[in-house]
Amino acid sequence: MSQHPSSLDPLLAPRSIALVGASEDAARIGGRPLRYLREGGFKGAIYPINPKRSTVQGLAAYSSVGALPETPDVAILAVPASATLQALKDCAERGVRAAIIFSAGFAETGDAGRAMQDQIAAVSRNSGMRVLGPNCLGVFNVSAGYYGTFSAVLDAAFMPPGPIAIVSQSGAYGSHIAHLARQRGLGISHWITTGNECDIDVAETLRWVVDRPDTKVVMAYAEGVRNRDTFLEALEAARAKGKALVFMKVGRSDVGAQAASSHTAALAGSDAVFDAVFRQYGVYRARTTAEQVDIAYACARGVYPKTNRFGVFTLSGGFGIQMADDAAAAGLDVAPMPAPAQDAMRAMLPYASPRNPVDATAQALTDLPLMTSYIRAMLEKGGYDMFAGIFGSGPASPTFAASLRKALEDATGGQRDCVLSLTMSAPPEIVRSYEEKGFLVFEDGTALVNALGALVHFRNSFDRAKTDQAQGAAPPRIADLSGALSEHQAKQVLSRAGIAFPKELLVASGDDAGRAAAEIGFPVVLKIASADIAHKTEIGGVVVGVRSEEEARSAAAAILARAKEKRPEARIDGVLVSPMISGGVETIVGVMRDPVFGPVVMFGLGGVFVEVLKDVTFRVAPFDVGEARRMIGEIRGYAMLQGVRGAPPCDIDALAQMLSALSRFAAANADLIDSIDLNPVLALPKGQGAVPLDALLVLGGGATSVQAGH
Repeated sequence: MSQHPSSLDPLLAPRSIALVGASEDAARIGGRPLRYLREGGFKGAIYPINPKRSTVQGLAAYSSVGALPETPDVAILAVPASATLQALKDCAERGVRAAIIFSAGFAETGDAGRAMQDQIAAVSRNSGMRVLGPNCLGVFNVSAGYYGTFSAVLDAAFMPPGPIAIVSQSGAYGSHIAHLARQRGLGISHWITTGNECDIDVAETLRWVVDRPDTKVVMAYAEGVRNRDTFLEALEAARAKGKALVFMKVGRSDVGAQAASSHTAALAGSDAVFDAVFRQYGVYRARTTAEQVDIAYACARGVYPKTNRFGVFTLSGGFGIQMADDAAAAGLDVAPMPAPAQDAMRAMLPYASPRNPVDATAQALTDLPLMTSYIRAMLEKGGYDMFAGIFGSGPASPTFAASLRKALEDATGGQRDCVLSLTMSAPPEIVRSYEEKGFLVFEDGTALVNALGALVHFRNSFDRAKTDQAQGAAPPRIADLSGALSEHQAKQVLSRAGIAFPKELLVASGDDAGRAAAEIGFPVVLKIASADIAHKTEIGGVVVGVRSEEEARSAAAAILARAKEKRPEARIDGVLVSPMISGGVETIVGVMRDPVFGPVVMFGLGGVFVEVLKDVTFRVAPFDVGEARRMIGEIRGYAMLQGVRGAPPCDIDALAQMLSALSRFAAANADLIDSIDLNPVLALPKGQGAVPLDALLVLGGGATSVQAGH
C-alpha cells in the first residue's frame, strides 16, 4: 500500500544528512557525495560516519549513527552489501526517516542477494523508514544543493537549476540523460534513481516530483511498474497540473501463457498495455533517448500551442517541403496563408512563394529589414500558433549571426503565445543567444517538427483533463456465483452491467424449439447451451439461418445429438434460440487482466483484422465515453467504421457507450474477472446500436468460467 507523497520529503528534501562509509578520497563511492554536498552548497548539517577517522574531507567524523548529535533526516549508506543490513538497522534504531543504499549485490545477483534484499525491505516496513535502492545511484535536488549521489556526471560541473525532473530506475540511464540535458542548456530540478526498488519505486517518486512547483517536465525511465494505483495517480496528477511527462519504457514481453483462452489477453502484451496507459493519460512515450531530450527541451518553457496550425519560413524550397512532409506525419496543420496576405507578401518579394511553407528565397538575406517585415506579416496574418524558420549554417557566420538574430527578434516581437523555433547549425554560444530571445533551436528539422507535434499532444491532453466526465453510477458486483454458469446466465450478468444483448430464449431438452423460434422471429440461430462447451462450432453446436418452426425443431434435435455424442460428459442446459442479425461492421471487444494494471479493455475490428493484422487498441479500466471514442479512433481500420464505398457510418456512439460500461463493470469486479470476450460485436449503422452476438466470461481467483457464444 502506497504512502502519502510527503513521506519522501526526508529523502528528497532533507535538512540533515548522515553519510555512512564516508571516505577521505573524493573519487570513491563514499567520498563523492561528501565532496558534492560540500561544494554544492547544501545548507543543512552533514555528518560523515567513519569509525577510523576523526575528520573526513575537513568535516568532523562520527563513529556511528548512534553517536550523532541529532537524528538526521536521511542516511546515505556507502558500505558494501555485506555491511548494509546492519547499517540500516542502526539507522532504524536511531529513528532515521530515510536511507539511500548505493551498494549492489542484492536481488539482481540471485537468490542469496534477494534474501538479503528481503531483509532490508523488512527493516523498512517494520520501522517506517523509507529506503531508496539498493543498487541505485541516489538522488539530487539542485536548488537545495543536495547531492546524495556518487554519479560521475557531477564530476566536472554541477547541474544548473531548472524545470526538468529526472526519475529513472536505471542510474546509468538517469546520469546519461542528465548529462545530455545539461549539454542542451537545460536545468534540472530533481534527479532520482530507484535501482532495485525494495521500498520506494518509480511510481512514488514520480508522484512526488509532479507536485514540486519548480518542476514543469519529467523525463522518466522504467523497465516495469509495481504500484499501479500510485503510478496512475502520478500520471493523472501530471496531466491535471499541465506538466509534461516524457517516458522511456523499455522491455517487451507477453502477459503469459494463461492468456491463450482469450482473444483479448492473447493480443495484449504488457508493452501494448503500457502504450495504452500512456495514451490514456497523455504521457509521451519516447522512442529514442535523443527524442526524449528533444521533447523535454521543447516543453521546458511550459508554452503549449493553442492549435496545431504551423507556419514555416524558409530560404530554400527543398527544406521547406521536407519540413511540410514531416509536419503532416506529426499531425501539424501547414495551413496556407490567407490569399490577401499572400498578395501583399508577393508585392514585397515578387520572386517569393508566400503560401506556406513561405519561401522567401535567398534574396531575403540581402535585405534583412525586408525579411523582418516578411516574417512579421506571416505571423500577424497567418494565424499560426507555431512558427519555424529554416536557416541552416547561416547563423554560425561571425559577420551575420548578430544581425540575423536582431532581424528575427524584431520580426517575432510580441508573439508571446506562438511557439517560435528555428533550425540551424551553430556553436553552443550562438544557439544559447537565440534561445535567450525565446526561440527553440534544433539542428535537425525532423526532430524539431516531432517536438512541436509533442507540444500539441500535451496541449490536447491537458485540455482533456479539464473536460473528462465523471464515471456515473457504480456498476453491479458479480455476486453469488457458484459452479459454472450457462451462456444465458452469463449474458444476464453482463446485461446488468449495461451491455445490451439481442433477445434470446433458452429451450430445455424436450421443450419446443419451433415455438421459441417463432416467438423470436425468423430467421434465427440455434446454439448448444452448456457451460462446459466453450467452442460450440467445433462440435457442430451452432446452426444459423433457420427459417421455420419445423427447421428449428430439427436443428435443435441435431445439436443435442451431436453434443451428446462428442461431449458426453458435458452438462447440457438445452438450446439457445436468438435472432439472426447481419449488416454493420464486425468488431471485437474484450477485457483481460494485466499483471500490473489489472483489467484492461480491448477494442478492434473483427475477423481478419484481429486474427491477422492484430488491429486492436487498449485502455485501462475504468474510463469515460470520451476516452472510449478516442480509443475507437486509434485503430488503423477506423475508416471502416466511418463508412467506406457507400456504406453508412456505424454507430460509434453506441460502441463507445458499450466500451465505457464494460470498463466500469470490469473495474468494479477486478478481483473476480480474468477475461471477457464479446466477439463479434456488430457495429450497426448510426442510430441502430452495437450488438454483441457472442460472449466469453472467465472468472479468476478460483472462480469458474461464465461462457457464452461459440
